[in-house]
Amino acid sequence: MEYKIENCNDGDAEYIIDRLVEYNLFQVPAEQEVLFDTVDKKITDDNGKIIAGCVAKMYCWNVAYIDTLWVDSKYRGKGFGTKLLAEIEKTAKAKGCYLIHLDTFDFQAKEFYEKQGYEVFGVLED
Repeated sequence: MEYKIENCNDGDAEYIIDRLVEYNLFQVPAEQEVLFDTVDKKITDDNGKIIAGCVAKMYCWNVAYIDTLWVDSKYRGKGFGTKLLAEIEKTAKAKGCYLIHLDTFDFQAKEFYEKQGYEVFGVLED
């Protein structure tokens, strides 16, 4: 068989993801009606400017993944991250979520998440 490795074009990544989701759901049926449901939240100031936000989604089996949690440097240490995380958890639980996971680097927010009750389940060295 001959083959070649190429860069993906528009739509290729979506096709590849769809095929993996199709396979996964054949192996383990979905537990939620909407396969990928966003639970994003933001905090804005008096002018409507975003000063903190969390991008997260629930997927297939009532599991949530926190992709990004950011707080503007001027507002760090004031509890905004804690408030956002609590809202994400509350929203996800209301939608049937029973597990939330994320990844972070030591220099980012590892200690923050541990203070919120999250536990390390894997480490990539170096």
